[in-house]
Amino acid sequence: MIDVSTCQKTTFKGLKAVVLENEYVRSVILPDYGGKMVSFYDKSIQYEWLYQAREKSLRVPPYGADFSEYDSSGFDEMFPGIDQGPHPVNWDEIPDHGEVWTMPWTWKATCDGMELTVESDRFPYRLMKRIKLGKNDVEITYKAVNKGSVPFPFIWTPHALLNYNDQTEIQVPEAMKEVMSVEASSTHLGGWGTVHTYPVTSSVSTGESLNLAELEPSEEGTAEKFYFTQPLSEGWCALVQPDLDRKLTYHFPKEKVPYLGIWKTRGGYRGEHNIALEPCTGVYDDVYVADKIGRASYIPANGAYTWKFKMETGSSL
Repeated sequence: MIDVSTCQKTTFKGLKAVVLENEYVRSVILPDYGGKMVSFYDKSIQYEWLYQAREKSLRVPPYGADFSEYDSSGFDEMFPGIDQGPHPVNWDEIPDHGEVWTMPWTWKATCDGMELTVESDRFPYRLMKRIKLGKNDVEITYKAVNKGSVPFPFIWTPHALLNYNDQTEIQVPEAMKEVMSVEASSTHLGGWGTVHTYPVTSSVSTGESLNLAELEPSEEGTAEKFYFTQPLSEGWCALVQPDLDRKLTYHFPKEKVPYLGIWKTRGGYRGEHNIALEPCTGVYDDVYVADKIGRASYIPANGAYTWKFKMETGSSL
C-alpha cells in the first residue's frame, strides 16, 4: 500500500506549501502562488525533476504580472491562454502567460491527495484540479467549467520547466516529423513560422546539422521554442536522462490535449538553463489566433471540459 501524506503543511521559500509524498516520489504545491508545483522529487535516484530558481524566497506575483519578472521555476498552469492579448469571446485582455498562474487557488485535502480550485472574475470559467500520487507518478485530473452561454475557447499547457544536463534527450511519438519555430529570437531555428524536419534539421544560422531531440552547445546561449505542426499521434512525450537510467514521461489523452510544443534554453532567456515539454490544448500560444485557425479547444456552453495529465518516472530502458 502506498502511504500518501495528503495534509502535510509546510513552507517553501517563505510561502505556505502542501506536500504530497509516498515511498517513491514527493510533490510540493503552493496554493497561494497559482497552485504552482515547485518540486517533483524522484526518491529512487534522489533527483529533482523540476527546475529550481536561485532565489531563497519567493514573491507571489500580482494579477496580470509579467512572467519574466517573477520566479520561473517549477510547474505553473497556463490558462486560458499563454500570450498576452484579447480573448475571442469577450475581447477582454488575457494577461501574460494566462491569468491563473498569478491567482490564489483554494484547496482542500481529499482521501488520496488534494483538490484545488480557481475562479476568474474576468472570464466565465472555473478551473479545478485533483492531484494524487501513484507509484512513481503524480496524476492531475482537470475540470474546466464554462459559466457562459457560448463555447469558451482556451489554451492550457503544463508549464513545467525541467532540469537537464548534456545527456538529456527528448522522446516523442515516432510519427511526429515536422516542427515550426515560434521564438522570434531563435538562433538556429529562425523566426516565427520557420518550418523544420524533426528531429534532424539544419541550423538557419550556421547551416550545420542540428538534432532537435538534443540540446544545443551550452556556450551558445540559445533559446528555442517550436511546435509540432500536426496533432499528436499518441498521448505521451518524455524527457530522458541516460546517465541516470531514468526518464520522465507525460501521459495525457491526445483527443483532449492534441498538440505539443518544446521549449529549450541554454542561457538565452534570463541566463537560465531549463527545458519544457508542453502538451497543450491549442497552438500557437495565442488563443485568439488558435480560435481563428481552428486549433483551440472549447469548453461547451454551460458545460465542462475534463482531462488528465500524469508525470511518471521510470527506467530509461
